[in-house]
Amino acid sequence: MSAKVLFVCLGNICRSPIAEGIFVHLVRERGLDGRYLADSAGTGNWHSGEPPDPRAIAVAKKRGVSLPSLCRQVDKSDFQEFDLILAMDRNNQKDLNAICPAHLRSKIRLIRDFDTARERGTDVPDPYYGGPYEFDTVYEMLNRCCADLLEKMESGSLVTGDATAP
Repeated sequence: MSAKVLFVCLGNICRSPIAEGIFVHLVRERGLDGRYLADSAGTGNWHSGEPPDPRAIAVAKKRGVSLPSLCRQVDKSDFQEFDLILAMDRNNQKDLNAICPAHLRSKIRLIRDFDTARERGTDVPDPYYGGPYEFDTVYEMLNRCCADLLEKMESGSLVTGDATAP
């Protein structure tokens, strides 16, 4: 059985595709293919069908990570399909909670809940209006979060869909 993780940001062109790419890369590196499925989506639909932002692709490629998915908007069926839905910031989390059936809201968490740095539980800043440095910073932040997430999932200390797990 595989666990399904959905990464969500505003437009699905920067943060969430980077997180998806990192998570998939870490899963492959550890030989865990088939145990985890990942996808990304945006709360908005402005970029549906487009590839991620070229700066996001470049920052990932520089580290050997590919971002092959196309942008899409969150669909109500995602709340049933995915075991864990990780918002990049509190605004995304608020938007997700507004459209998610109440009994499934425990699946929605902030990605930075899994940051090993002291900023646990804070927002991943949107690098869209910034330069390459912001994309590098966001990549490193998401790399820490995805590594911690995968470690917790593998150790069994995170039960997907359980809002009480750290």
